[in-house]
Amino acid sequence: MDDEAQFVIDEMKENMLHALSHLDKEFQKIRAGKASPQMLEGIKVDYYGTPTPIENIASINTPDARQIVVQPYEKNFLTLIDKAILAANLGFNPQNNGEILRITVPALTEERRREMVKKARHEAENAKVTVRSNRRNAIDECKKLEKDGLSEDEEIVLEKEVQNITDQFVVRIDKMLEVKEKDIMTV
Repeated sequence: MDDEAQFVIDEMKENMLHALSHLDKEFQKIRAGKASPQMLEGIKVDYYGTPTPIENIASINTPDARQIVVQPYEKNFLTLIDKAILAANLGFNPQNNGEILRITVPALTEERRREMVKKARHEAENAKVTVRSNRRNAIDECKKLEKDGLSEDEEIVLEKEVQNITDQFVVRIDKMLEVKEKDIMTV
């Protein structure tokens, strides 16, 4: 395989790895009944007029599987963080004791677990779409290489390699989804 063909393969793999990494981050946001600091990821707090991620202005810990503790670096942001968590509509009701916010993560109902599984499947499908899009781009690059002098046989071998790698990534996504579904459905 020549350098240009190898570059196409390497670039495709890198993009597909980004899709897996993104899927993993999205899965971390989907709660499976266990408390996790990632549950609050994406919440923005008005920090002196600038929407700022909650993790930049507070320490977020999980002392046990059912609790999240948010301790702001500045006490005057406690109520703003409280409001931001409520506004995020995550189903959490933080308790403010003047020093920290204590969030008790409610146990998931069967119905809520099924909704979480649907969300996980949706995120996995998005990752597969990204992987397939990368495959399509790599195939297009293979066709350009053929026009630039790559033999037809080499182009066919390259396209088979692209498809093989795509299939491997789809299997990895399916395995990640299977693990997440099991995690969600475990009471």
